[in-house]
Amino acid sequence: MKKAIFLYDRSGLMAQPWLDAGYECWCFDGQHEPGVKRDGNFVKVGMWFYPVGIEYQSAIIRDLVGNGVKIVIGFPECTDLTVAGAKHWKSKREKNPKFQDEARELCDLVRHVGESVDSPWAFENPIGALSTIYRKPDFTFHPCDYSEYLPEEDVHPIYPEVYPGRDRYNKNTCIWHGNGFVEPEKRKIAPLFKDNPGWKKCGGKSVRTKNIRSATPRGFAQAVFEFNQ
Repeated sequence: MKKAIFLYDRSGLMAQPWLDAGYECWCFDGQHEPGVKRDGNFVKVGMWFYPVGIEYQSAIIRDLVGNGVKIVIGFPECTDLTVAGAKHWKSKREKNPKFQDEARELCDLVRHVGESVDSPWAFENPIGALSTIYRKPDFTFHPCDYSEYLPEEDVHPIYPEVYPGRDRYNKNTCIWHGNGFVEPEKRKIAPLFKDNPGWKKCGGKSVRTKNIRSATPRGFAQAVFEFNQ
């Protein structure tokens, strides 16, 4: 059976096109219930990752999932990397001089897993320190760049009160990739607003807020599937 791996993925939105096509999809995230829980071809693994022992952790994932992996995609934590939090970097560095090196290693886990299963890989992060401490991203996008991959009557399945239909909003996002990943063609529809008004409904620093604001753009998910299946 063909398989796909998704790291740091709670919502499963990125996996949906692959699930619909019959792939066995493995979603790893510390917020999932501990252990391995299977619902048909959708497998959730409650697993936290750490910035040490990256090769060991990637080997665990490889051995758990098995053969047949066609793609590895990740959404590593951006809190210590995004320019939106740059005002806190000084105080964080005083407490832990290696805080950004550790965040970089958690991003690079995606590459390690992709190479360990010999499949294309990609990971996402906003504009931030990775461009300096890792490398420049391979490309950037706004969710509305892939709006035409979603139907005209589209409504967000989880957060309809936050996200406009067809992902018609702006949020500049960077993608790093390798090992044969194909960059999907952009099919843009102009955003409904300069800034997504839904952001006002999910302020604060709660885990719920972070989950909402980090929800994968579904047009992008569909486009990646169509160009990399």
